[in-house]
Amino acid sequence: MTDFLLELRSEEIPARMQAGARENLAKLFAAELAKAGLSAGEIVTYAGPRRLALIARGLPSATEAVSEEVKGPRASAPPQALEGFLRKTGLTREQLTERDGVLFAITEKPGRATAQVLAEAIPAIVRAFPWPKSMRWGGESASTESMRWVRPLHAIVALFGGEVVPFEIAGITSGNTTRGHRFHAPAEITLTGVDTYVEQLRAAKVLVDQDERAAIIRERASALAAEAGLELVEDEGLVAENAGLTEWPVPLLGRFDEAFLDVPPEVIQLTARVNQKYFVCRSADGKLANAFVCTANIEATDGGAKIVEGNGKVLAARLSDARFFYETDRKTKLDDLRPKLEKIVFHEKLGTVADKVERVAKLARWLVEEGIVNESPPASGGGELADLAERAAYLAKADLVTGMVGEFPELQGLMGGYYAAAQGEDPRVAEAVRDHYKPVGQGDDVPTAPVTVAVALADKLDTLVAFFAVGEQPTGSKDPFAIRRAALAILRLIQVNDLRMQMARVMAASAKPVIDRILDEPYRSACNAEELIRHGFVSKTPYVADPTSITGPGAYIRTNVLLGLPALAGFFADRLKVQQREAGVRHDLIDAVFALGGEDDLVRLLARVRALQAFVITDDGTNLLAGYKRAANILKKEGVEGDQSWTAPTYTLEPAEADLIAALDAAEPKAAAAVKAEDFEAAMAALASLRAPIDRFFDDVTVNDADPAKRTARLALLARVRAAVHTVADFSRIEG
Repeated sequence: MTDFLLELRSEEIPARMQAGARENLAKLFAAELAKAGLSAGEIVTYAGPRRLALIARGLPSATEAVSEEVKGPRASAPPQALEGFLRKTGLTREQLTERDGVLFAITEKPGRATAQVLAEAIPAIVRAFPWPKSMRWGGESASTESMRWVRPLHAIVALFGGEVVPFEIAGITSGNTTRGHRFHAPAEITLTGVDTYVEQLRAAKVLVDQDERAAIIRERASALAAEAGLELVEDEGLVAENAGLTEWPVPLLGRFDEAFLDVPPEVIQLTARVNQKYFVCRSADGKLANAFVCTANIEATDGGAKIVEGNGKVLAARLSDARFFYETDRKTKLDDLRPKLEKIVFHEKLGTVADKVERVAKLARWLVEEGIVNESPPASGGGELADLAERAAYLAKADLVTGMVGEFPELQGLMGGYYAAAQGEDPRVAEAVRDHYKPVGQGDDVPTAPVTVAVALADKLDTLVAFFAVGEQPTGSKDPFAIRRAALAILRLIQVNDLRMQMARVMAASAKPVIDRILDEPYRSACNAEELIRHGFVSKTPYVADPTSITGPGAYIRTNVLLGLPALAGFFADRLKVQQREAGVRHDLIDAVFALGGEDDLVRLLARVRALQAFVITDDGTNLLAGYKRAANILKKEGVEGDQSWTAPTYTLEPAEADLIAALDAAEPKAAAAVKAEDFEAAMAALASLRAPIDRFFDDVTVNDADPAKRTARLALLARVRAAVHTVADFSRIEG
């Protein structure tokens, strides 16, 4: 077995593309080998700013000879069929093999040298390489047929064992020479073999392994901070980026003027990270320190003093700009910035950001006034809380037109919180302005302060409903307005804060201002009533007792909006199922609760699902499920659908039959009362009491009795069992 080395050396590869390039190189290489019937024992890839490399270990010296067999027509087939098969295979009739009256073309393919396979595979890989962005260069770039690469490709190393695999790509001939560090070891290096590749480059001040570079940056940066009595603010993304920018990383600690610490720490960290790729440090009290760690790509003779000095000057200039934006922004109150939001289009069919702010403010107030969001313990009337929520919503988007957010969009919300606090707003308002975008992602914190919850929930509800209203639902993998993320954020806000609400009612309240706007001129032409119906935002069937009372498209939609959100309701239910499956809840149990319908209080619904999941894994749950399914199968076979009226039989009951009736008489009211009290564990326990009577009933009683009266009564009894179980969930959806 022999090892193979491939190195593709180019000008600087963007750090963000290196991990993907390594993955693609390994995948393409393995695929090309597989075409020739080869596979490597191990494939290792490396990426750095100037090279992409692969080492494949354990390759055979040659492919094995193979015999290919192609089935042809029957020997008795018409001449035309035989002639076509011969043309396809390039063989004569005498070269075909006949078995059981069928002709076969058998071709023996001799083995090939692995070096020959590699010589053909590598050019194919390079030409097909899927860089996110690539370029052409040199005189050949005038032709669209010229080779593309992420940056100009300079050299290719291809060694199989100690021998060069010869091939040429766009005038670049493969060889066994490379170059080390651009400054420390710029001379050409002749590689002696695959096993010495990493160490030869290490001697030339190039660390090929990106994980080794990352470890050096991570450990040395932390050590430098500790030596200065500080703590490094960890940032794995920045570690990876610096590892992708350097071949010989040398972390260095520097200082900046303490006066810049008056700027919010998030601004300093973002300025250092985004613009300069620097780490920041915090002092023992947890506050940001006036220190940074940069990563040089050389070992300077002065220990890095000049590098630190130069980087400090650049950072000072950046921080001066940030301080200018911060101080300038604070001179204008957020209220005075709000009119500028009228010039920012939120969506062509939904108006400006100012329009969205108006909708969110009213909805946030409504959520508080309806008691959906409240303080604990609930305040009387919630008047102050409603005022604060409305105020926070009106200010929440104002920072979008500030200089700081214009420079760093990532700081939206955060800067608004600082500016709101600086202008003397209630701390609860400032907190809501700061955090109203949360939760942004799966690992993000979920707000729990009532004012913040009201604004965050209103903001996301408006986004969800508004885009559905204008037909901008997610499709497949496309979700340009992050509607799925908004739905998941709503779910997390509801669950973490235990918010009790009827989703249909809340969706209707969210939809009303959107519907009113769409139906008002001049927006009718942009999205009319028919469009709303076509997109599934409202139902085609009027939800009123007297459809003739509906006049005009406006009345039609306003009448139907409460119950006419089928597309949105289905989408929201799907998001909940996905979220719960990811949390470890069985999909069939979610379906079992959803199937009952009429439940849109998510807190109650999920409590029911959790109780069901705990119950079905017990012996009582397993046996009750088996009994239920046996009853349901009999009812289905006999065509007994839906709930049946129950009348006590007039004939003499068998003991097992009487026991089941008595058990149902006891269990049904207990289960119903427990469900009403939202004690779903107690409801399950009540149903568990049916387990033994159901088993005895099936053992001792003949359901399909010859007596029609007995048969009808016993089917009705099984229907009663089914209905009792359905007070908690539709057990027919449960697997097992």
